[in-house]
Amino acid sequence: MDKSVFITGGTSGIGAAMAKLYSSKGYRVAVCGRNQKKFESNFKDTSIDFYQVEVTDLMALKDAIKDFSKNGLDIVIASAGIGYKSKSSIPNYDECRNIFDINVQGVINTFEACTHIFKENGGGKVAAISSIAAFNGLPGAPAYCASKAAVRTYCESMSISLKKYNISVTCICPGFIKTPLTSTNKHPMPFLQDVDTSAQRFVQAIDKNKSLYIFPFLFGSIVNLLGKLPRKMFVFIISRSKMNYTRSYDQ
Repeated sequence: MDKSVFITGGTSGIGAAMAKLYSSKGYRVAVCGRNQKKFESNFKDTSIDFYQVEVTDLMALKDAIKDFSKNGLDIVIASAGIGYKSKSSIPNYDECRNIFDINVQGVINTFEACTHIFKENGGGKVAAISSIAAFNGLPGAPAYCASKAAVRTYCESMSISLKKYNISVTCICPGFIKTPLTSTNKHPMPFLQDVDTSAQRFVQAIDKNKSLYIFPFLFGSIVNLLGKLPRKMFVFIISRSKMNYTRSYDQ
């Protein structure tokens, strides 16, 4: 197989699991991230390429993807993302701004870095990791929910716009997955999923050109139903449920 995939935020978590899976399938794989030591600790004895690039640095990201694409480029996955260290009622506003920079601006930068290449090549696939949190505003996670909602809507719009260039767009909305990002959570995480199983599902969704993939299905259905409720009813339920994350952090 002579195919290639570039994954942002691919040094750990979901991105790393997908990178290893693609590599096992015979793909030529590259990941980018801020920390080379993290890459070296998670990728031993592999042929996966590493670019030390932050997704908020557009020019560096464009240079990295362009360099990797010299030998072909089939898939680009915007996996870089961060959440809150503490889900208190009054958030750290600097942290909120940083969440938007990485989760939203990083996705936009990734699209810009690859779509022109795909257009010149006659097509390709680009995917982004959103979240089930994109469907509702949850207490303790305002910037995270809003940033992931922006990613979901951005992908939906781009999937329509880029179709004429044979570029498919997949937005992946996972629930809770066992990754370093969720390891510090103090609150319950219903339907918690294994990262390797999740990666397999996400790769399949990209292969099938799904425009939106929500996993796990049952959790997604519950969250989707909550999103359709009158907002007063939604606020009443969430304020009293285990999804009111501030209960675990406020003192």
